[in-house]
Amino acid sequence: MSKFDGLIAERQALLDSGVTDPFAIVMDEVKSPTEAVIAGRDTILLGTYNYMGMTFDPDVIQAGKDALDQYGSGTNGSRMLNGTFRDHIEVEDALRDFYNVSGAIVFSTGYMANLGMISTLAGKGEYVILDADSHASIYDGCQQGNAEIVRFRHNSVEDLDKRLGRLPPEAGKLVILEGVYSMMGDVAPLPEMVAVAKKHGCMIMCDEAHGMGFFGANGRGVFEEMGCEGDIDFIVGTFSKSVGTVGGFVVSNHPKFEVLRLVTRPYVFTASLPPSVVATAATSIRKLMHAGNKRAHLWENSRRLHGGLRALGYRLGTEIPQSAIIAIILDDQAQAVALWQSLLEGGVYVNLARPPATPAGMFLLRCSLCAEHSATEVETILDLFAVSGRAVGCIGAA
Repeated sequence: MSKFDGLIAERQALLDSGVTDPFAIVMDEVKSPTEAVIAGRDTILLGTYNYMGMTFDPDVIQAGKDALDQYGSGTNGSRMLNGTFRDHIEVEDALRDFYNVSGAIVFSTGYMANLGMISTLAGKGEYVILDADSHASIYDGCQQGNAEIVRFRHNSVEDLDKRLGRLPPEAGKLVILEGVYSMMGDVAPLPEMVAVAKKHGCMIMCDEAHGMGFFGANGRGVFEEMGCEGDIDFIVGTFSKSVGTVGGFVVSNHPKFEVLRLVTRPYVFTASLPPSVVATAATSIRKLMHAGNKRAHLWENSRRLHGGLRALGYRLGTEIPQSAIIAIILDDQAQAVALWQSLLEGGVYVNLARPPATPAGMFLLRCSLCAEHSATEVETILDLFAVSGRAVGCIGAA
């Protein structure tokens, strides 16, 4: 445990300065998708991944209650044994309909979906090629498997092409992309990357955790928005963002897809999701098929907040709003924590992000918008960013 002493000391020094622990927030009450009570104070939530605001949808809640009454609180078993209930089948059917695909497999979390798929698909003598800014679950899936790992510069089509060109043409290769990269909220140039991967004979997996629900005409993700639906072999996603519950999944049209249930260890050797969870997920997914108005409002919120923060003088992770995530880049940890604390005391909760979740030396406040944020709430958020930013010296005077 001594290897953690430096981190322990750094955290203690932060707490000794009198700030609230940014990584131990407790929500005493959650009133809606956009409002909670934290430390006795009504707080606007700007740091959850509840993009489509489905957590309090009455139909979704009722589906969970009905499943609890009918099936109890848990399955007590793996999907390979006694852990498949009616609602596990229904949520996989809902995913097939939502994505218009033939195959769907549900995992306990999105993390487990990436862990299982990557470690299973690419074996010894094969290659996994991933973006340098890939999510931790993608890196962990690589470490769990036996394939060779090749990284390319973030969102660089040229670097991807160059590195693929150095690999043995006969070897199996899996290129892993993300529709939206969650730290900065930027999107991948999927059409160009897919074309390069196909040129080199690669299979392609795309993680749409932060794109499902509000990208594309049907809300399937960035790959739909950019016209890549027929070109990507596996789409990975999660229920913990736009769907509003917990769980992960993979969908595919590959004719041999179902065999993965038999060989993917994080699917085989873990208990299945509780019936109430998959029931809420199935109901939410089917409602997201008809959520055009919600999608439009979420994009309105993203444009307004991004434009307002830029006008105030904040340095943002993207030049234009690319997703529901807006990253604010701060000078150092002290400035980031001071702004975070001021916002929290003023009634807005955002995520503080620091290394190793971010590149070395980068400190962010990460805003995650919701389709249920009202225009009034967005203006309240901007007003507080103006007051707090000037108070801690992040932006200049008005």
